[in-house]
Amino acid sequence: MDFFIQQVASGLTSGAIYACVALGLVMIFVSTDHINFAQGEMAMFATYIAWTLIQAGIPYWVAFGLTVVFAFIGGLLIQRFILKPLETAPVLALVVCFIALLSIFNSVAGMIWSYTLKQFPSPFPDDLIAGGLVSQHQIGVVGVTLVMLGVLTLFFRFTTLGLAMRAAAQNATSARLMGVRVSWMLALGWGLAAAIGSVAGMLVAPIVFLDPNMMTGILIYGFAAALVGGIGNPLGAVAGGFIVGVLENLVGTYVIGNELKLSFALVIVVGVLTLKPAGLFGRVTVKRV
Repeated sequence: MDFFIQQVASGLTSGAIYACVALGLVMIFVSTDHINFAQGEMAMFATYIAWTLIQAGIPYWVAFGLTVVFAFIGGLLIQRFILKPLETAPVLALVVCFIALLSIFNSVAGMIWSYTLKQFPSPFPDDLIAGGLVSQHQIGVVGVTLVMLGVLTLFFRFTTLGLAMRAAAQNATSARLMGVRVSWMLALGWGLAAAIGSVAGMLVAPIVFLDPNMMTGILIYGFAAALVGGIGNPLGAVAGGFIVGVLENLVGTYVIGNELKLSFALVIVVGVLTLKPAGLFGRVTVKRV
């Protein structure tokens, strides 16, 4: 029983990271109806920025905050200068652009920091608590994710800017008539998604080590989490992250082995798209054409 509890706790830790990635994917999808395939590489690049700051002697939480700000500005600039000119472009052009960004971030990170594995510090101790069943690091990762979700929920529900971003995402035409600068709301959405992704990168780096390819598998799990929870539902995406994290850990431990965990995530993606495309917590949207 203790081993089972440990596996569930480990799954919740992984699920918190998947939830962060899924949340970033959902925010961009809700705003633009597109999936950002470069989300993982953007998070990885931001994590390297954090590592550089920490190596320069800056305290962890200061480096954490500076990295989140850097990622936010970077995401905003990408939308304004790269994606805004493609607003009326075909979907295929945007997909190619996202894949190009993925490749660029990966290559530039490798060129600057090399492809050698680097150890990334954790702000939480590895000491076991609760009778040796969970570690403080695991609790810290889940706690950071829940705090971030709470802050975002308050932002979107109770601030003028958050309400304007929701209005722009739900009905851009009506939002423009109400005086909302829709284009800038999309840019802010990209900035927030990039900032959320940077948090995921900094949480996962102490576990998988830091290298330019560290987010490749994590992004697939993030896709699975977003689809399970509902690609248009931020709260559902977070719930989907925890569901996928626990399931893949239990299935990998008791059924298929750790080597096939990533394949299990792909099975989840195919299964959800086939059986329930709207996800567990999403709603089917009907549009008139």
